[in-house]
Amino acid sequence: MKRFLTWLPRVLAVALVVFISLFALDVFSEGYRFWATVLALIIHLIPSLILLAVLVLAWYRKRLGGLLFIALAVFFIFWSRAELSALLMIAGPAIVIGLLFIVSEQVKNIKVKSV
Repeated sequence: MKRFLTWLPRVLAVALVVFISLFALDVFSEGYRFWATVLALIIHLIPSLILLAVLVLAWYRKRLGGLLFIALAVFFIFWSRAELSALLMIAGPAIVIGLLFIVSEQVKNIKVKSV
């Protein structure tokens, strides 16, 4: 169970980064020139890079990373003017991932006595 709770938030966080990164692909349909497209792609990937940085931090410091995932979700909720469905698709998984990182840290510290 400890192993499952260790890897579940990590796998979900990678999936969230990939999901957020998919939204950056819309720059290719804008008809920009090459360097403008590269710049637009980099700008659109900033949220993914932030999530990736938080994931790397959470990989080693689970409680801090979990709190940062939750903080990013709360920031997105208050900063964004998106509809409820968009808020649930973006912030919802980030909150769940943050909570899973925190829970996995707590489970790691539990000692099981053998009978």
